[in-house]
Amino acid sequence: MIRRYTLPEMGAIWTEQARFEAMLRVELAVARAQAARGRVPGEALAALEARATVDVERIAEIERTTDHDVIAFVSQVAESVGPEGRYLHLGLTSSDVVDTGLAIQLRAAGVLLLRDADALIAALVARARAEADTTMMGRTHSVHAEPTTMGLKLAGWAFEVDRGRTRLATAVDEIGTGKISGPVGTYSHLEPDIEADVLAELGLHVDPVSTQIVQRDRHAALLTSIAIIGGTLERIATEVRNLQHTEIGELQEPFRTGQKGSSAMPHKRNPILAERIAGMARLLRGYAHTALEDQPLWHERDISHSSAERVILPDATTLLDYMLVRMTGLIGGLLVRSERMRENIDRGLGLHASSRVLVVLVEKAGISREEAYAIVQRAALRAADERTPLRDLVAVDPAVAQKLSLTDLDACFDEAAFLRHVHAVIERLDRLSPASGPADPVLSGTPSAKTPDAG
Repeated sequence: MIRRYTLPEMGAIWTEQARFEAMLRVELAVARAQAARGRVPGEALAALEARATVDVERIAEIERTTDHDVIAFVSQVAESVGPEGRYLHLGLTSSDVVDTGLAIQLRAAGVLLLRDADALIAALVARARAEADTTMMGRTHSVHAEPTTMGLKLAGWAFEVDRGRTRLATAVDEIGTGKISGPVGTYSHLEPDIEADVLAELGLHVDPVSTQIVQRDRHAALLTSIAIIGGTLERIATEVRNLQHTEIGELQEPFRTGQKGSSAMPHKRNPILAERIAGMARLLRGYAHTALEDQPLWHERDISHSSAERVILPDATTLLDYMLVRMTGLIGGLLVRSERMRENIDRGLGLHASSRVLVVLVEKAGISREEAYAIVQRAALRAADERTPLRDLVAVDPAVAQKLSLTDLDACFDEAAFLRHVHAVIERLDRLSPASGPADPVLSGTPSAKTPDAG
């Protein structure tokens, strides 16, 4: 991923140095398991543990001859050890080291993403509670529907992110799977108990039946869960973008002092972060598609997945890390313009109350639903065309005036009636974070109970 969208902590997981360091962890764990069984002399193990180092430049130099990065890696590390380096990679095939090392990296990346998701959920929950009573117009098909609150909108986003986090946590746990089972998964050189000891030391699951590789359904599940969270972030971003339209103006992205929106138009304050997140979500869906294409490899393996994974796995995790962190900042600094929300409700001429007038005509006036619908629709269409409040037109309709009192009619336009259950919904946020109690673990910097051990 380009530097512009790479945050330091995630970027450090995906350096070439980190990749080969993870592979070296696997090699040393195997050497320790073999030494425990008398297959590697104790002094050789001591030399491996003391002197084995990774030199990325030297690996690249050797690879220019071998055209095989794992052989180049093993050769370089063996050089750093000396004569005892011959005990490195004993009985292993390349994928034992590559796939298990990759699992270490993916688990670390996944734990970071889960932490990011926790921070975003905490930000959404806090804003949802703060905006619980901020009344705004709900829209369906981009048209005024009925009143809702900004808090309710934020609460829905919080639960959607939490569902994505649950899917991601499952995928992160599953991706932490390695194998030390040889060229076709038959343990032809090393026994299953060595694999069990090595992966236990590394904090990884044992693939119960591997081939030369760990099967790619796990990687597809991870990338798919990442893409789904990306879709959630795009949904949030799209709503922010829509509500920042000049004609609506109900939300605005944070805008720093000194920030510029346009080189030509000084007045511009654009939703650039939301637009950026929307574009990145498209990339995540593309990466997920590629991961799904990587599943049907030939026989016990081919190499068609390898080149793709060198791009999609670092890029997808790095992008989602960036997106989650930036969305958390967006939510925390989001400007909610309640006065514009009120203006837009009033501009709607009370048409949002048409459903309540319909129900009251049926329940209290005894009019059939078909007749009541026709009465209200006729008045609503006229109100929109003539820019006249719906209440005024309904009040003078003979069919309504004979059946309903003005008190009954006015009650239809009372916003409180639409929103009377909002707080019951907002209270459901307690499932994500208690409204009172100790500080949120994400915000206080203490480990979250939701985040699994990095292993």
